[in-house]
Amino acid sequence: MSAINFTINGKAATVDVEPETPLLWVVREHLALTGTKFGCGSGLCGACTVHVDGKAVRSCQISASQVVGKKVTTIEGLSPTGNHPLQKAFIAEQVPQCGYCQSGQIMQAAALLTKTKKPTREQIVEHMDGNICRCGTYPRIVRAIQRAAREA
Repeated sequence: MSAINFTINGKAATVDVEPETPLLWVVREHLALTGTKFGCGSGLCGACTVHVDGKAVRSCQISASQVVGKKVTTIEGLSPTGNHPLQKAFIAEQVPQCGYCQSGQIMQAAALLTKTKKPTREQIVEHMDGNICRCGTYPRIVRAIQRAAREA
């Protein structure tokens, strides 16, 4: 066990875990931030997407030791009040059906909108590739990202 120190959602955090523990389990089990979901465990579905120093990463594929001294943002930290333009756009476009992939989709999209304020449809599709929605709401996801870009 090691003391892992990092910042999560703007607050300092220290957890005692094995260094190779996936960040996903640190976030969910040790910090009780359950908005980040376990999907495949292989980094293929995107349900566990969080930001590390502003970059979208699959938290099931990054170890606790890799975030020492870094800033991690989960869906809970994107906007604690749920007023992020993407969160509002996902509601307005009626994106969620089951909702399981939603936090990962929003975190992936937020990384895109941070670097590309007005992405084209093609840029959105390319950037979101790899975030899986079992319900198949991809057209709504694209519309929500376009809406958020317009309204941000």
